[in-house]
Amino acid sequence: MHVTPFAWILTIVVIVALLAFDYFFHVRHAHIPTLKEAAIWSSIYVGLALLFGVAVLIFGGVDMGTEYFAGYVTEKALSVDNLFVFLIIMSSFRVPREDQQKVLLFGIVFSIFARTGFIFLGAALINSFAWVFYFFGLILLITAGNLLRPETEDSHSADNFIIRIAKKFIHTTEQYDGDKLFTVENGKRMMTPMLLVMVAIGGTDLLFALDSIPAIFGLTQNVFVVFTATVFSLMGLRQLYFLLDGLLDRLIYLSYGLAAILAFIGVKLILHALHENNLPFVNSGEPVDVIEISTFVSLGVIIGILVITVIASLASKKGRAQSTIAGARRHAVNYLDLDYTADLAERERMYDRLINEEEQLKKLDPKFKKMVREETALLDLIKRAHGEHDAFLKQN
Repeated sequence: MHVTPFAWILTIVVIVALLAFDYFFHVRHAHIPTLKEAAIWSSIYVGLALLFGVAVLIFGGVDMGTEYFAGYVTEKALSVDNLFVFLIIMSSFRVPREDQQKVLLFGIVFSIFARTGFIFLGAALINSFAWVFYFFGLILLITAGNLLRPETEDSHSADNFIIRIAKKFIHTTEQYDGDKLFTVENGKRMMTPMLLVMVAIGGTDLLFALDSIPAIFGLTQNVFVVFTATVFSLMGLRQLYFLLDGLLDRLIYLSYGLAAILAFIGVKLILHALHENNLPFVNSGEPVDVIEISTFVSLGVIIGILVITVIASLASKKGRAQSTIAGARRHAVNYLDLDYTADLAERERMYDRLINEEEQLKKLDPKFKKMVREETALLDLIKRAHGEHDAFLKQN
């Protein structure tokens, strides 16, 4: 279906208005979102995405609507995996809790610009070269294989090449100055770690785009659908980050589910490439008579894989153990870091979570206790957090 210029302009205006609203009413004044606030606004953004999908279904037809929902669900699932990496980056840079919203919003805006560029580049390549479907399919199969490899926090280290270059040529302070990107220290204008973490988030977004854009092109080649499904999957990601805080570690099988989805779409792309084949060394340049997987079937497979993945993760005892260990370490470190937050209620929330996780650690099955890296160091961290909390109570 041809999308009119008016529909494009209206859609872009709505997206810009939502981003502006997000900044001026939520992010401009630094604060820590409550669980209720994060839940309400996450629901609103998901609701807006679904309403937009219904509009596409009504005005664009069943095929276009199905393509939108398949693309949206896939991109949303990939964005949840991205949140885990964002968590690692912000922990590495010790971003104050109050200022994490601004970093996330920057990441979303940067990602929208970067992915829009990749979308139009991908569309131009597809229209010019049919063999691009082979290339996109191969990328997704390789990515699926990489997701099956065990990962640690070190594999997403914030100290990457871009950051090292930035540190080398720009003087950087050790401390944050609110949410400022630059500050004056000893009479010199210097960059704060806030700018560095934004560079890290932006660089990571570029890498994510290399996977996500081929994935959605495997479901639809309609540029309007690709663009809107991608953008709406990113909207509300900031709120989702705070809503899923502590739950991300529980999604122990998420990487396996995403690997299955990307492999499925990769195979779908290669089958489509064979059906449209014009490469001289494949079947003498003639199309190959193969089955093609419909978008409706793709949507069913994607949703099915995600449902199984989430249920299996939440039911997994290993997942609960992993979440407990990671949460205890993170909350102990954050509680001891006095620069992490100036909000006393947030510090108390962290301490309460730590107490709960400490009790769960004591009850861990011996086979899961082996998952604790540097157990002595973790126990020492928790002990120091108790001491810090006792000292705080005495002062007050």
